[in-house]
Amino acid sequence: MKIVGISSSPRRKNSRTMKLVEAVLDGAQTQGAEIELVDICALDINYCIGCQVCFAKGECVQADDLDELVGKMLSADGIVLGSPVYINSVTAQLKTVIDRMADAIHCQLFSGKYGCAVTTSGGSGTADVLGYMNYFLNELGVVTVGEVGVALGRNPAALDAAINEASKLGTTLAESIQTKRAYPAQEKEIAERRAFFVRLIEANREEWAHQYEYWMEKGWM
Repeated sequence: MKIVGISSSPRRKNSRTMKLVEAVLDGAQTQGAEIELVDICALDINYCIGCQVCFAKGECVQADDLDELVGKMLSADGIVLGSPVYINSVTAQLKTVIDRMADAIHCQLFSGKYGCAVTTSGGSGTADVLGYMNYFLNELGVVTVGEVGVALGRNPAALDAAINEASKLGTTLAESIQTKRAYPAQEKEIAERRAFFVRLIEANREEWAHQYEYWMEKGWM
């Protein structure tokens, strides 16, 4: 069992969000998980240019570090996303990754994996950002097991309690992977999105040859 944690704070090692990601990984490690922390702010990942070549060929025209990141995610059984709240949203670094993964979303490339999300803020927006990150994971086909968010502007000491909560979340993540825990409500939503993509890809089968072939191979179409 392998779990990869992705931190997207430009504060890097000084990031309180990274501490939460690390706590999730530490909790998972107590359950026997192999863990890896990835700081995407140390990677060279360019903006999506909207060319849709990935829909047709399954490959991006840009040569950067995204393939390495996706490879780490594909090799994992669990994915932890972490971003601080920046104007009620994720950081630009994480949003850049999300935009570049449109092909993975169309293919629900991470189906069968589990995930979770963590965030810190100065005051507000934690619920919005946690919801968005877990929504993105669901769009990839990932079932999410929970979230931890904490507002630290008026109470920096609250980080200690959040780290403890994040460690427990890591334990839950590892246990969900080990037992293949069912989350019926999410699984229903993911299936409904799959039905949507069936219609979308069927309508664009000539232009999106790679995606059509992928879905046919999976037996989903």
